[in-house]
Amino acid sequence: MNVFGIGLPEMALIMVVALLVFGPKKLPEIGRSMGKAIRGFQDASREFQDEFQKEAAQIQEAVKTTAEIEPKRIEATQKEEA
Repeated sequence: MNVFGIGLPEMALIMVVALLVFGPKKLPEIGRSMGKAIRGFQDASREFQDEFQKEAAQIQEAVKTTAEIEPKRIEATQKEEA
């Protein structure tokens, strides 16, 4: 098992140190807080990604529309000059 490049022995050592530092009563509370923080970061990341995709789609649509209109505008300008 390898999570974030940390193997099982390292994970066990971290848990023992956390248990000694925070105590058995505080550890579940800290775990819940960390879980909420991670969930918040994931939600923010997902929201950012959704907004980015919406903006990219709008830009793509604008470029497509411009690419369709511009040749017609150039053609009309050339006909007026002739």
